[in-house]
Amino acid sequence: MQVTQSSKLANVCYDIRGPLLHQAKQMEAEGHHIIKLNIGNPAPFGFEAPEEILQDVILNLSAAHGYGDSKGLLSARRAVVQYYQQRGVPGVDIEDVYLGNGVSELIVMALQALLDNGDEVLIPAPDYPLWTAAVSLSGGRPVHYICDEGAGWFPDVNDVASKITDRTKALVVINPNNPTGSVYSREVLEGLLELARRHNLVVFADEIYDKILYDGVEHTCVASLAPDLLCLTLNGLSKAYRVAGFRTGWMAVSGPKKHAESYIEGLDILANMRLCPNMPSQYAVQTALGGYQSINDLVLPGGRLVEQRDVTWKLLNEIPGVSCVKPTGALYAFPRLDPKMYPIVDDEKFVLDLLVQEKILVVQGTGFNWPRPDHFRIVTLPRVTDLEEAIGRIARFLASYEL
Repeated sequence: MQVTQSSKLANVCYDIRGPLLHQAKQMEAEGHHIIKLNIGNPAPFGFEAPEEILQDVILNLSAAHGYGDSKGLLSARRAVVQYYQQRGVPGVDIEDVYLGNGVSELIVMALQALLDNGDEVLIPAPDYPLWTAAVSLSGGRPVHYICDEGAGWFPDVNDVASKITDRTKALVVINPNNPTGSVYSREVLEGLLELARRHNLVVFADEIYDKILYDGVEHTCVASLAPDLLCLTLNGLSKAYRVAGFRTGWMAVSGPKKHAESYIEGLDILANMRLCPNMPSQYAVQTALGGYQSINDLVLPGGRLVEQRDVTWKLLNEIPGVSCVKPTGALYAFPRLDPKMYPIVDDEKFVLDLLVQEKILVVQGTGFNWPRPDHFRIVTLPRVTDLEEAIGRIARFLASYEL
């Protein structure tokens, strides 16, 4: 009998690590050098973890070889509580914090505890595709609301409102946004939260890039604006602290919880099922949140991340038929290909052709649930010289690309 994959995976995809990456690995095995602009992984691009974080993990290894609390290390959860107190989020205690093996695990856990088959979750388009995949895997139906490129990629609040039904259970806000690099204004956030109030929605706030901000832009923690709403805020060490391989994230539950006791019990059940999150890396959390914030040196004027953002944005906009909204946060740009100049029908084929011809690996826009084949995402982590080389190759490819 043939063994086939579960039907639960019918609408589950994660193109960031999908078939294109498989093709790239095959090409590398054949001796080609691939410039990988597909994954926001700081380490391969020379971004080192803060030394004090590594030292604390090493020093505590001898105490980290047994199971810990299913929600996570007490000192780490206390540090998360204090972090959100400083961000103006009231009512978060240590029992409201869950440590996870990366934010990804916590996203899946939070949705599995909430959704029945057919329940709907509002997710931005474009989105970080794990949200869409996790909703589908949990039996829910992802409903994508449009972010407006002409308005700096801010969510279209009217579009969100038009997509709410009696099956809508939750609203996802990804801010700063992956893949667009947009940092939402307080006014936009308040508009989204007003819809959540009106329709009794749970709010999921994905804020993993909250410290990676450019040009003096400030980030507003969603939960700080909604003490009257059940909010689950997700964050972690992967990006701002450059320890993606540690797989250390957290989720903080805020707002009124009496009416959500059953849901929170479900979160506890799932937390218990995995026994505990990775113990050694949890010792990094208190040090990271309480110490010197080295990410600031990278995003201020003259810092490496802001310089790379600037070069990426400038060079992309210099390519005929390509336009790119300037990212104000995160580690990505999401350029647009003018459909009149590049009438692309299949953007996965487009990025595959780019990979084969120019040895550049990017991700197609539809991989982020953008509805049209006219965008792609580029990671801004490589050094300036590598970005210049990569974007130069993209320009050369587009100049001769035949559809």
